Order: sequence, then structure tokens, then C-alpha cells
Amino acid sequence: MATRSKKENEKNERLLSVIHLKTHFYIEDIVVKAVDGIDFSIQKNEILGIVGESGSGKSVCALSILRLLPPEPSCKISGQIYFKNENLLELNESQMQKIRGAEISMIFQEPTTSLNPVLTIGEQIAESIKLHQKLDHRKTWEKVVEMLTLVKIPEPFRRAKEYPHEISGGMKQRVMIAMALSCNPSLLIADEPTTALDVTTQKQILYLIKELQKKLRTSVIFITHNLGIIAEVADKVMVMYAGKILEYAPVNDIFHQPGHPYTLSLLKSIPRLDVSRGIRLKVIPGSLPNPIDKIQGCPFHPRCEFVKDICRKKEPELKKIGDNQFVGCWMYNNEEAIHFKKII
Repeated sequence: MATRSKKENEKNERLLSVIHLKTHFYIEDIVVKAVDGIDFSIQKNEILGIVGESGSGKSVCALSILRLLPPEPSCKISGQIYFKNENLLELNESQMQKIRGAEISMIFQEPTTSLNPVLTIGEQIAESIKLHQKLDHRKTWEKVVEMLTLVKIPEPFRRAKEYPHEISGGMKQRVMIAMALSCNPSLLIADEPTTALDVTTQKQILYLIKELQKKLRTSVIFITHNLGIIAEVADKVMVMYAGKILEYAPVNDIFHQPGHPYTLSLLKSIPRLDVSRGIRLKVIPGSLPNPIDKIQGCPFHPRCEFVKDICRKKEPELKKIGDNQFVGCWMYNNEEAIHFKKII
């Protein structure tokens, strides 16, 4: 029997398990269910893409993992978040501080607002290294230059002494990546890291993240609203809507055999080179439900072209429809699923 490669074995080792995660915000008598009972996992050396419209709960899910949300009673996180077999929701703040940056790092959406304007780039990267690796001044700065070189910033010695306003947006995002990877974390969370960048720079940053992920063997949660980006970087995809998971599958299944009407609608809204000129992109009618409203049935049913009576009354559970594909849709209980597959 052939021996399994190190990379294959790593991909079968579970790094993070999220079990029935709920993140609710409390504003006077109003409850905002930003994340409402989701389950997923990520293996070692794997990239999980989380996709959905703005307001679907993607970023709140990431912030819940790192526990970077307001304390109770303003916000309540419940469920279980196991990282390396340790439940993060049971740790105190001091224990979480040792994990943030060292074991789990995050790249935020907007590098301009994430970087401190009064500290040099080198000082900001050095801060995390000093906190978690306890290196002396000389070795810390050697590590700073090493990280800037790793993310392909030219003249790293000079750039380390510059301030954020002296570099471009793309270079700021490279600095954020260098900062996030400076302590060689096991898990990197990238929250829409290419949103504010031009198309050419987006491509460079995506390539860089994937290249570094392979080189450092870091697991990645990549959050975006763009399925085109997901196609380039992810191994598995989690489609979120109104705080819930509608589909969870390998990236090839998502693009070649999408299981949920929402996933299909997202795919149809992507510009394609093989479509004739003059054909308009599909628009998903309506909008996301208000998170303060009580949702009955499937959260997507008001916008779904395949809606049935049961969709309005009862929420479907995620159902396995393939080897590793899970879909929350009532169609998979009857012959409507066959009709849906013919449309794809």
C-alpha cells in the first residue's frame, strides 16, 4: 500500500471545529442574530472560503473565533469553538491573548485603518514578535526584515523605517500579511483582504497568500463576497446567508454542481468570458432579511425562485447530497432536486 504524503496526512488532521456557534448582539430589547447556529471545521494545511453577501455573518463568525467582540451583556457567544482540541470559549482573556497573533492571526478588511499612523511599519511588526516570541532587539529586527522580504516588499531595510502613509495600498496589505504571519500561526483568518485594492494588486495579494500558505503550511479561513476569488484560493467553501450556512462543499462541487439556489444565484451573478455580449448578469431579487426580525422557514425563501410552502414554514437542516457536499434546502426531500440539477 502506498504511503500517504505529509501534506495528505496534515489535511486529515482537524485544526478547528466550530459547533453550533451563535453570536447574538443585544441592543435594549432587540436581539440581532448575526450568527445563528453554524457548524464547520478546517483541517491543517487547508483553505476554507466563507462567501456570502454583506451582512450574512461572515466577519462576525471570524471575530467570534478570536473573541474580538464586545463582552456580555452587549454580545453573547455560545456553542463550542475547538482549536487544537481546546475550547476557546472556555479560556479567560489572558489565555486568549496568548493565542491571538501567535496561534491564530487575522488580516482585516482595510489596511489603512488597521495600521497605526504614528508608528513605523517595522515597529508595528516588531510589536507582535516581541510579545509572543520574546526575542531581543537585534533578532526582532532581523525577523521584521525577514517577514518584509517574505511578502516581497522591495528594500525591506528602508521600508521598515517608513510610516503607513508613505506606502501604497497594496504594500500596506503586504505589511498586514507580514504582521499576521510573523509568529508563524497555525490559522490565518483573511477578512476580505483584497476589497480596497485594484484588480492587478488583488491578483498579486491572492497569489501571495496562497504561496505563503503552501510554504508555511498554515491553514486559512478566507472571507469574501466574491466567488471568483474563492475559485482561485479555496479547498472548501461555506456559503453563508442571514447568519446561517446554506451550503458547505469542496470548491469544485460549488462551481460545477452547486446544491443550493442561493449558490446558483451567486454564480450566475459573476461576469463570464464565455457569455455573449449584451446578456445581462442575473440579479438576485430582494435583499437580506433584517437581522432583528424573526425569520420563519428558510431564510432565503423570499428571494428564491424555487420556493415551496414548506420553505416558508420550516427551516431545512443541512443534508448530505454528495460525498462531501452539504445543502440546507427542502428540494432534496423530493423530485424538485432533479429539476434543479437540470437547470445548472
